[in-house]
Amino acid sequence: MSNKPPLNWGREKDRMRGQRATTPEVREERLRTMAGLRGSAAIALSAWRGRSAQRYVVGVHDVGSDIALEAAPAVVISVRRDEAGLASPIDVASIETAADAVAWVRLAQASGASELHIHRLADAASERAAVVADLAPAQAA
Repeated sequence: MSNKPPLNWGREKDRMRGQRATTPEVREERLRTMAGLRGSAAIALSAWRGRSAQRYVVGVHDVGSDIALEAAPAVVISVRRDEAGLASPIDVASIETAADAVAWVRLAQASGASELHIHRLADAASERAAVVADLAPAQAA
């Protein structure tokens, strides 16, 4: 016999339903990578979880990196890290051409971004637009 009272399933379902009503926030989920394969440098990878709960793997690059200028076509996220190392997305965009990439990197640098996270796994422009919509920071009201 147990001293626990029986669970009231109706009340428990109501409580859980209320928790589901909130929209999940966009967040970074750091990935562990190999220190190096046979002496090669480790690849800086991370992932972002969108509001839809979809996960997007990204390469992490310094905001002044030449790699960021060669990213097109891709989804790019300008990121600022706080003292604790937590990432906050500043802006998310789909870049289609090298000219778009150059202009966007300049805007990211001006906005105080320290890193660029580049998602290259969305092939079509419509897929990249969906990723941008899922990851874009909420606008202040």
